[in-house]
Amino acid sequence: MSLAGETPAPVEAPRSGMQTLRTLWPYMWPKDRPDLRQRVVIAIAVLVAAKVITVLVPYTYKWATDALVHPAAGSAKPADLGLMILVTVPIMLIVANGVGRILLGVFNNLRDALFAKVGQHAVRDLASKTFVHMHGLSLRYHLQRRTGGLQRVIERGTTGVETIVRFTILNTAPTILEFVLAAAVIAYQFDWTYLLVISATVIVYVWFTVKASDWRIRIRKTMNESDQDANSKAIDSLLNFETVKYFGNEKMEAAHFDRSMARYEQAAIRIWTSLAWLNIGQAIIFTAGMTICMVMSGAAVMRGEQTIGDFVLINALLMQLSIPLNFIGFVYREIKQALIDIESMFALLDVAPEIVDAPDAKTLVVTGGAIRFEDVTFHYDTARPILKGISFEVPAGKTVAIVGPSGAGKSTISRL
Repeated sequence: MSLAGETPAPVEAPRSGMQTLRTLWPYMWPKDRPDLRQRVVIAIAVLVAAKVITVLVPYTYKWATDALVHPAAGSAKPADLGLMILVTVPIMLIVANGVGRILLGVFNNLRDALFAKVGQHAVRDLASKTFVHMHGLSLRYHLQRRTGGLQRVIERGTTGVETIVRFTILNTAPTILEFVLAAAVIAYQFDWTYLLVISATVIVYVWFTVKASDWRIRIRKTMNESDQDANSKAIDSLLNFETVKYFGNEKMEAAHFDRSMARYEQAAIRIWTSLAWLNIGQAIIFTAGMTICMVMSGAAVMRGEQTIGDFVLINALLMQLSIPLNFIGFVYREIKQALIDIESMFALLDVAPEIVDAPDAKTLVVTGGAIRFEDVTFHYDTARPILKGISFEVPAGKTVAIVGPSGAGKSTISRL
């Protein structure tokens, strides 16, 4: 009879982002929870309404500005209106702008409130599944892995789940919708040259953001590896506190930990430096495009082709557009980082348990207390056999002492 530990799994190619998202999809859209699906749909509807308001609010600036610059013919002077000035067109348009912004804030916060339960359920479900799976793996697997490292992988993975669920459903698609709506408004209100300049600005901005973010993600991977290594060394060293004391290895353990933290320090410095360069590049690209559009609109106003309200409108639209543009960079970085964090946790779930019941396994029926080993061979690793054809019997109610040198397999026999 031969028993063995888990056969090492073949080395697989790293998951792609789409593969990770497909694996995560059941947690984002749970089949057994129609109430959570309903929350997702309502949250998306609320966010779409918020995006429509976001694009329409700048029009109140335009209309109010034009009404202030060119009052209606025959209207009374402001000094003669008294309290009636509060119901004039310019004032009502200014109030409408404020109401629109209030609704925008309400919808955005309502979205977060609706989606909180969905995101937290996904985190809980996947974390519980990972925890149960880890208890189903072999002793050999846990002996070969560092507990501190596994803890960090699961911690970052569950955080990554919430990030991906939230940003893919509630931010990416609505942000694209806002770009489309803004482009439609610009094409309708202004000529094609404005749309061309803004489109070129957005394309260059997104291209630069993606390239810079990919560069930063590579640095972040190095930082995560150093962080995980340092955390593993600290936890494993403290778990083996007595052993460290026995051999007087405090200085050596501290040196190992400090080397890991030094690598983390260098990677963290590069992360912050690269973020500064990313923000500088984004500001230059967007400001250049915005300045070109404002110059074009200012010249059109001077020629009498546009009103002051049009000048205010293009400025307000571009300022509104800068918000999702900045958010695109943030969302891209967060999703990519979350994918990196969650890949390791999914890799844990991909590890097949070494001991599984056969399809036709029968329920164990204990009829007596005897223990019998018959020609048992066992190893955790094929390169290091532990038991070789061992046979013995412990009758019911009897005690047997197993004696041997360290490493002979006494603990292994008791575990079996």
